[in-house]
Amino acid sequence: MSHASRIPAPSVQPLRRAAPCRFLVAVLALVCWPGVAATQEDAAGAAPPNAHMKRYGSGWDCDRGYREFNGSCVPLEIPPNAYLDSYGRRWECSRGYRKADGACAKVEVPPHAFLNSRGDNWECDRGYRRVGESCLAIEVPQNAYLDSSGDGWRCERGFRESGDTCAPLEIPEGGYIARSGRDFECGRGYRKSDGSCVAVVVPANGYIDFSGRDWACERGFKKDPPSCRAVRVPAHAHLDYSGDSWTCDPGYRREGERCTEDKR
Repeated sequence: MSHASRIPAPSVQPLRRAAPCRFLVAVLALVCWPGVAATQEDAAGAAPPNAHMKRYGSGWDCDRGYREFNGSCVPLEIPPNAYLDSYGRRWECSRGYRKADGACAKVEVPPHAFLNSRGDNWECDRGYRRVGESCLAIEVPQNAYLDSSGDGWRCERGFRESGDTCAPLEIPEGGYIARSGRDFECGRGYRKSDGSCVAVVVPANGYIDFSGRDWACERGFKKDPPSCRAVRVPAHAHLDYSGDSWTCDPGYRREGERCTEDKR
């Protein structure tokens, strides 16, 4: 055996370890290189002064008390008697003031008035109504009262409006004051006719119907104004459910005004 054949083959292990090292060096170079870092920061969209990055998603928002203007955040100009709203991006006038030409003007409340719920206008007290920029007292006539709104009036029960007064209702015989209190209704057995209550004329074999303002015929009679006509029931027939007509008994069928045996 020759001496050359005993020389061991060169190891390739160092070459296999060199590849991961070169990869780590390349990554560190990209991260630490100033140009690459600046590019990453620009892609993230750095927030300008008086701003903060959005909690979710990309981009930024101005801090409370600032507003966005041409890519920057400028302070809000809050006029006297104003405050920042809950979002911090605009201002609202304090109670008793309202916006006018970029400022907060005082609400001038006239006598017999008060600030509304928003605090930027006024309303008249109960018993007064708004006329221009003042509140005038409502003149409530006799037999009337202030309505629920407080800026008008209504007549008491048994009276009706007649111009600026309340006139008593004229209740005819057989009538009574309606639920509204401003008109009348006719009692049972009467019907309205030209401002009066006319008695319902009930014929023989009739009665006052459920409405109380008309009549109906008893069972076995058919309404034929002004009377109740007896229903003629032929042989092998009986009164139907309505009571004012008839139908044939089982086993018979109707032919005109009689019942014949059904032989089908």
